[in-house]
Amino acid sequence: MTDHPTARPASGESTSFLPNLCAPQAVLLLVLVAELLAVLLAMINRGLAQLSWDAIALYSFLVQWIVLVSAVLLCRLQPRLNRCTPVRAGALSYGLVLAVTVIFSLLGQWLLQAFLGAELRLDGWQLAENLLAAAILAGIGLRYLYLQQQLRNQQQAELSARIQALQSRIRPHFLFNSLNSIASLIATAPDRAERAVEDLAGLFRASLAEPALIPLKRELALCRGYLAMEQLRLGDRLRVDWHLDELPESTPIPALLLQPLLENAVFHGIEPRPEGGDIQIQIARSGNQVAIRIDNPLPAGRHPEQARQTNRMALDNVRHRLQAHFGPAARLSERREGGRFTLIITYPTE
Repeated sequence: MTDHPTARPASGESTSFLPNLCAPQAVLLLVLVAELLAVLLAMINRGLAQLSWDAIALYSFLVQWIVLVSAVLLCRLQPRLNRCTPVRAGALSYGLVLAVTVIFSLLGQWLLQAFLGAELRLDGWQLAENLLAAAILAGIGLRYLYLQQQLRNQQQAELSARIQALQSRIRPHFLFNSLNSIASLIATAPDRAERAVEDLAGLFRASLAEPALIPLKRELALCRGYLAMEQLRLGDRLRVDWHLDELPESTPIPALLLQPLLENAVFHGIEPRPEGGDIQIQIARSGNQVAIRIDNPLPAGRHPEQARQTNRMALDNVRHRLQAHFGPAARLSERREGGRFTLIITYPTE
């Protein structure tokens, strides 16, 4: 596994679900949507009988300023929002749009009253109407963007998982070593060779045909089959210690989520050590939360940055798949301590 100096989230910086509002295409789309919204608001408030170009221009002026200023501010704040969780980024964006709406609604009232020579006063009902419209539309818009981002994340994560399963999850060296181990067992231990073939076939079948979510017990069976294959090759150098709580049969997990993490534990933590080492796997459930802990030794002499680059893709893929299925409550963290590397996965089951 990777060699990291401190405990921190494995995901690095999170990406905001907000699109790039600085792009010309986004600005043009916002202008068009704002204009349609202005016409709609003018029709609702004035009615078709009293609708005029002056009314449309007035609403257009207000809505365009609110939309474009909000877009500029969100564009400027996007680097900061990208470092926030989706919930926090959404809340900040929502609050910013409402604040801009209040400011420009007040400015619009006062400018219009000053232009008409009327007494300056606050029209609370008009302000409340503008704020309510902005709250509803901003909420719908942000929710739509969030769901779109979640859908994209899930599609990208599942596609990445398929590609990784075909190209790197069951690595060529693992396949060749497994076939050599099976060949050596055929004459001396045919029963073990048969079980090894079944384990290997199960891994390939899972890589090609597993659905998005499977029962946790099924994932653990695949992991045991994989580790059994590796123990044929590594022998006593690979020791596995399981600590499993009693879990409901229906406990879900994304297919092939744990197997690549165990493969990394073997590849980075066991193989480089002449004496081998132990992999500890703990799975517990508290309420509706599942916690999975994978712990393995760190090989001496491996450069931390090199190991980080080697393993980053697998960790990012796991993180994206978890969050795509279970939302922001799903976490993946990593820790290096006392010569060992620990991965901790937590996610809700409901």
